[in-house]
Formats: sequence, structure tokens, C-alpha cells
Amino acid sequence: MLAELSIRNFAIIDELTVSFSEGLTVLTGETGAGKSIIIDAVQLLCGARGSSEFIRHGTKKAELEGLFSLESRNHSSYKKLEQLGIPADEESIILRRELNSNGKSTCRINGKLVTIAVLREVGTTLVDIHGQHESQELMDERFHIDLLDQFASKELIAAKLAYKEIYASYLKTKKRLKALQMDDQEMTHRMDLYRFQLNEIQEAGLTSGEEEQLTAERTEMMNYSKIVDKLQTSSQALTSESGAMDYLGVVLHALQDIRSVNQTYEKINEEFANAYFILEDIQSQIQQQLDSMEFDEERMQYLDDRLALIQTLKRKYGQTVDEVILYGEKINKQLDQLTNRDEEIAQLEKKSAQIEADLLLEAQELTAIRQQTALALSASIMEQLSALYMDRAIMDVRVEEIAQFGENGRDHVVFYIATNVGEPLKPLTKVASGGELSRVMLALKSIFSKHQEITSIIFDEVDTGVSGRVAQAIAEKIGQIAKDSQVLVITHLPAVAALADTHLRIEKHVQQDRTKTSIQELTLPERTEELSRMMAGEEISEITLHHAAELLQQAQSKK
Repeated sequence: MLAELSIRNFAIIDELTVSFSEGLTVLTGETGAGKSIIIDAVQLLCGARGSSEFIRHGTKKAELEGLFSLESRNHSSYKKLEQLGIPADEESIILRRELNSNGKSTCRINGKLVTIAVLREVGTTLVDIHGQHESQELMDERFHIDLLDQFASKELIAAKLAYKEIYASYLKTKKRLKALQMDDQEMTHRMDLYRFQLNEIQEAGLTSGEEEQLTAERTEMMNYSKIVDKLQTSSQALTSESGAMDYLGVVLHALQDIRSVNQTYEKINEEFANAYFILEDIQSQIQQQLDSMEFDEERMQYLDDRLALIQTLKRKYGQTVDEVILYGEKINKQLDQLTNRDEEIAQLEKKSAQIEADLLLEAQELTAIRQQTALALSASIMEQLSALYMDRAIMDVRVEEIAQFGENGRDHVVFYIATNVGEPLKPLTKVASGGELSRVMLALKSIFSKHQEITSIIFDEVDTGVSGRVAQAIAEKIGQIAKDSQVLVITHLPAVAALADTHLRIEKHVQQDRTKTSIQELTLPERTEELSRMMAGEEISEITLHHAAELLQQAQSKK
């Protein structure tokens, strides 16, 4: 359920925090006090489209935060969080949204930044908001099949599982067949392209690590003159007359003459002799390098051409030589498959025909179960409508077969209704009367609130346009729904308000030349006064107070 809602700088609300309880919570107040603003805040918190117009004048951003407590971690909301990779440590979910003056939103779920689309995905599993003229899930034909399936027995669950397993195989086979069953012109074009690409890669004869080796060799050849010059300078400094080796030779002979004096000179002579012979070896290596140095213009041209070819292939087929080689292997395999595609197509067509036959049997099983379920659901809805003084209404949940297989079989489910005698059945989405639509929606919600996992249901003035016994029936129906889900209701009907487990009054007042909204939970005497005001306006009398008290007493006895 929605446990707590915090609103800051939103419309005429500067700062407001309200806690909600289980059962039925009623929100009442004068027109314009801010009741619908609170519903707007919940809608935005659950991913509805927002704008900078919601931000309170004179502030830079509006902040909304909602705490939802859940009874079990098996709730569909947790499954959705798990799919989206959002942490959920406790049995609660926190949604937060900020609306900035630049029109952008910042959304978070349990502290993690998310997109509005993700916020909406999670929000729709937590809150179901109904307004008199809003098209909600129950009024959307796309969801009718899901609603029917929720009403069905466990037999349908097993049948759907069997169907979806075969359907996944069906889609995979069809996808492969479609890829192979291209027209001859497209196939010839693709095969020619693959042959050209494969020939280009194979003719290059690339090897792993080749580019690095060629690049290193080319770098050395590019520095040929500099290397020769520095090697010659080093050799001359070591070996020319009066060069370094001559002087070092003098030192070597001098140390050899005193090495026998004591161990100190012996050690110095030995270490110097080692260094001398190392330098002598280095000088020999330098000379060998000089003797072997030769600039090969043909080799340089080969390196340039080879590296240019590698760069061309990399631009076409991969970022590295290894990726180019892998691409060649891939298209070689695809070329082989295209060459032998007729044989594979024949095998797949045979397999597809068998899968489709199996799928048809499973789809027919689903249709049969749904048709039986539809009869029961139609009767259940009409029973609910009868309690709402629409006893002459006819409801028909139709299961219409379609040609193609889909995720849910070959069924299209549509709710039809005729609200008046002599009128033809029409799709539920075409019902125009506000009062009738409210009652139909309540009848459906009475049935499906037990099957859906929505934690909070919000009714925003769905009782508008009704009165008398219909109003009382709507009130009682809302009370029944509140036994299975937390229900928040904005109402102007005393009959609905009297059934509340919690009654909140919303008021607006002027403070320091600014309009502010406040919310207060009413005590029993205050509820009596509020009901009296709802009945008679501002002119509260002993009679209206007495009538309000009776209404409260009757409501409590019915609960």
C-alpha cells in the first residue's frame, strides 16, 4: 500500500507529508482546495507525463516522494525491480521524482536513478488510478485478454505455459526460415558480396600479431639514417686513436700491476676488468650492427603497402587484424549456409509444419478454456452491475479467434455491454455515460481487485453524476473493494465518505500572501461536521448534524 506521500513545491502545495492506512481512505474538501493536486502528484510519481507548470510559483523544482509497503517479496513489483536490476532490500519501495524548471525530470527508485519509462513500469504495478473520464487498463481492449486470464482457473496457467514453450520454438524456426527464404536476387547479391569480402580477406593472408611486427620494422627503417649516425659516433668514440678503449686499456694495465699488493686492489682490478671486457663486447656488437646495416627501399615499400592494406581491411571488417580474421571465418560459414540453403529450408519447413500443428492444438485448448471462463466472467460482472442498479445491463465477454498465432494464442478478447433494454451490445470502451461508466468500472474492479496485485487503488471523483440509491450502491461497492486493496477516494458524496476507515480533509488558506494547502485526519466529531457540510454546504444545522451522525452509524454497522 501507499504508506506515505511527501510533496514539496507542487502547484499550490508548498510542503506536505501525509501518511496513509490500509482500507478505505476518503479525501474531501472544498472545490479547488487541492484534492486532485494530490492525485496528480501520485500520478507523476508513478511515471505520468509532467511539465514545469506543476512547479510552485517562485521555486526552482517540485519534489515528490512515495513510500510503498508490500506484504510479500513475491509481489510483482519486486519481480519487476529484479528484472530492471534495481535493489530492493526491504519489503518496501520508495519512488522519488523531481520536476525542474527547465522541464526535465529526475527519477529514482530505492535511490537508484532511472528513466521515466522505468518509473512508469514499476509505478503501474503499485497504483491504479481511476478518474471519471480517464481510459484506464480496464477500459483498454489490449488488456481484456489478461483480465479474462486472471479470472480463469489454474488449468489455464498450465495451458498457457505449454503454449508459450511451443510458441518460442515456433518464432525461432520462423525467423530462421525468413532469413533463408529471401528472393533470388537478394540471395545472389548477398552471396556475391560474401564471396568478394571473403576473397579480399583470404588473399591478404593476415596473421595474428602481424600488424605490430610490421609497424615495429617500419619504425626502425624510418630511423635508418639516425641509427647509422649514432652507431658510428659510438664506435669512433670507443675505438679511434686516443679513444675511450685506449685510455681504459691504460687503466687496466695499471691496476694489474698493483693487484698483488693486497685484496682491495685485487678486487678493484677484477671489477674493472669485467667492465672493460663488457664494453669491449658492446663495441663489437655496435660494429656488427654497422656492418649489417643496409637500407632496402623495396622492403620499405612492401611495409608501406602491407600496412596500408591492413588499414583498408580494418576499416571494412574490424578494428583489429584478429577481428578481420574472425569476420572472414563468419562470412565463410554464412556463405556455406546460403549455398546449401535449399536443403536447410526443406528441413525447417518440415519442422515448422509439425510445430505449427502442435501449436494449433495448444491454442485451441486455450480458446476452449477462455470461452468457458468468459461465460462465468460475464455472469459475475452482471451480478455486480445488478447490485449497482444496472440490473438490465447485459455483459458479454467475447473470445474472438484471429488468424495468426500470438503470445496469448489465437484469441482476441473484447468486453461488450448493453446498458439499456433494446440497445445492441457495444464494446465496453464505447460506453459514453459518465455515471454508467463509473458503475461498470466499479463492477469490474470489484471482481479484478482480488486477482490483480495492485497495492493501491485511487478513485478520483468516479461518483460524479450519481445520487440517491445509486450513490449508496457505489459507496458500498468501493467499501467492498477496500477489503482486498488499499483504496483512496476523492469524493463529494456523503455516503462514500461515511464508509471511510480514515477521513482526510484538505483545505487551502492564505499565509503571508501565498495560498497553501494543508491536510488533516478527522476525528469522529469532525467527520460528523464534515459530512454535514457535504450535505448542506456551509449552513450546518442540528438536523444536518443529526443526519450525518446517523449516516456514519449506519456505515459503521454495515462494515
